[in-house]
Amino acid sequence: MIESYRRFWQNILNFSGTASRSDFWWPTIINYFLGGLLISIVTKTSGHSIETIYNLTDLSVNLVAKVIALVVWLGNLSVMVRRLHDSDHSGWWIFIQFLPIFGEIWLIILFLFSSKRNRWQ
Repeated sequence: MIESYRRFWQNILNFSGTASRSDFWWPTIINYFLGGLLISIVTKTSGHSIETIYNLTDLSVNLVAKVIALVVWLGNLSVMVRRLHDSDHSGWWIFIQFLPIFGEIWLIILFLFSSKRNRWQ
């Protein structure tokens, strides 16, 4: 689990190669958990949502949260492309998620496929 999360951050800009199922799912689970925990802490300490800006401190917290979200999104995008490569699919399949309902379900199914001998290794 820890090794998969370490590889997630080491390969944040790597859109080639492959990522095993554990290298995809563990960082996804950990990032959702940490994101929810951090948002909950900020909400409890400030007394309002992270999106509400009343003063300069709120603005800085909001900007830092957006930068962190962008960095994690970029890492998630790269690990999704590498996971598709591991199941011998092109990274361009990532765009299927823009099809309402069906696309997201199909993308999750592609992420669940087992590793195959593929052209990206």
